[in-house]
Amino acid sequence: MTTQFNQRRECRSAAFQYLYAWSVNQPANLAGDLVLFFEHLEQPRDYYAFAEELIHGTIEHAKELDEHIKGLAHNWEFDRIARIDLAILRLAMFEMLHRKDIPPVVSINEAIDLSKQYSSADSKRFINGILDRMKDKLGRDSRKPSNE
Repeated sequence: MTTQFNQRRECRSAAFQYLYAWSVNQPANLAGDLVLFFEHLEQPRDYYAFAEELIHGTIEHAKELDEHIKGLAHNWEFDRIARIDLAILRLAMFEMLHRKDIPPVVSINEAIDLSKQYSSADSKRFINGILDRMKDKLGRDSRKPSNE
């Protein structure tokens, strides 16, 4: 269990890093860019299969995720959200909305941990607030995976 937990945490970190870079400079060829990205990581590419699922899903649903973020970021202009925080929010929100096998509180906790590691001290409260509002709108148990 711990091994899978650690691997998923490493995958989320890798996915976040890629999504941050993607938000700054979107490549013309996503597949080729991912090959280059995964070549520079510690483990072989197949180790990061979960990261790749998260990357593809988040990018595919980016517009939808951004609309949710805009609606939940009370008193905050979307364009003022730091790109690091936006990458974390998109990743966690993709999990919460499209990965029913992951309990929403896990996605929130992982997002807060990413913000502690990569963003400013104030970011964790901002990220937690937005994701907590999203969790309340999901209509499912936030501590359990969903079988839907």
